[in-house]
Amino acid sequence: MSTVDERVPGAHEMGPHAAAFVTGVTARQRLPLDYSVASLRIVDFLIDGLRKGGADRERAQRTLLGLGAYVGEVLVRRAGAVWVDFDADQCAYFGQPVGVRMPDGRVWNPLGKVLNRFELGGPKESLQIFYLTLHGRARRAVA
Repeated sequence: MSTVDERVPGAHEMGPHAAAFVTGVTARQRLPLDYSVASLRIVDFLIDGLRKGGADRERAQRTLLGLGAYVGEVLVRRAGAVWVDFDADQCAYFGQPVGVRMPDGRVWNPLGKVLNRFELGGPKESLQIFYLTLHGRARRAVA
């Protein structure tokens, strides 16, 4: 997402960015984006729809950024993660300026995971499966 002119919000802006995205999307389409793990399946379907609709990455950039913020916020709310600004090495590795740090200290790149689903598609890139197999989650859901 860093290759397009759309500015990626900093770590402290990602929660509000996700909330604004959800408000906009759910007002128009009544999608059940409730920050649940099950809602990540909806994210998979939305990204697949963008792909099937022929959207290129540049045209879909704003939506992909919103979906990436949403996925990250699910990790924050359900897995105990916190948004972090990546250092220079992490930015180079992940290709993104922000991500999440899990309770065990591992960092993950939800924005990049959304891009992978968009660019590669298929069940191996499922965001719901990503969450369910994610290392470092809190043992129980965080409210």
